[in-house]
Amino acid sequence: MMATIKKIVLCPLFFVLSNKNKKNKGQRTKDKGQKGLSLIAVLAVMTIFAIALLAVAPTVQQGVQREKELEQIRRGEEIAEAIRKYVEFHQGTKLPNSIDDLLEGLPQGTKKRQILRPSAAIDPLSEDGKWRLITPTSKAYINFAKRVQTYSNGVLPSSPSRFDQFAIQIVNAINTGNVDDVEEADEDELEIITDSTPFIGVASQSRSKSVIAYYGIENHSKWIYTPLFRGSVISGSIMGIRPNPNANKNRNRSR
Repeated sequence: MMATIKKIVLCPLFFVLSNKNKKNKGQRTKDKGQKGLSLIAVLAVMTIFAIALLAVAPTVQQGVQREKELEQIRRGEEIAEAIRKYVEFHQGTKLPNSIDDLLEGLPQGTKKRQILRPSAAIDPLSEDGKWRLITPTSKAYINFAKRVQTYSNGVLPSSPSRFDQFAIQIVNAINTGNVDDVEEADEDELEIITDSTPFIGVASQSRSKSVIAYYGIENHSKWIYTPLFRGSVISGSIMGIRPNPNANKNRNRSR
């Protein structure tokens, strides 16, 4: 009798537990399917995001490069202004011999007058941060002056009066045809002097194509910052800047 009662009680219970296990198993299968679909959706979104990043990466890179170039031009113009102050203080008889000469400043009573900020002494486009020093009669400077002349519709802008002797040398070199095509100049012959030479301007060691065209020049190494042939005002302005229409084309070629 007891055995019969147990069978009567346990059978429905087994039936209930069996149905519950089947439902749980089905739910687990359904949950796994949903998780699989969710994972596929996440992977799809990540793929689209990665493609979008690849699409905008060149634009972002170009924007970063442009900002570095603008910063270099600002610093270069500061150095050009510091050279002007240095030469005028010495009444045209002396050129700075190193960037340190400009950083030391000029005597003013018992103190020194600062003419160059330390940050401007660093070239943001050169690997070691050092500027190339450009001498008055260097071929690079003569080429740059010719470019400025072309940029200014055939007229060389004025120079500070204390620089007359240097300006005359450059003009004579241009008039005698002692000028190379800037675009065809051999980059392997780039003269890199960073110290211990009288200089009238500075340029970058970077030989890369630029995003910005500076006085019509599209190569960092050929941008020269100097007080010569820049007009009467240098301080407080960034001159000679135009977008480089070939920037994207040059970057695509380099890939």
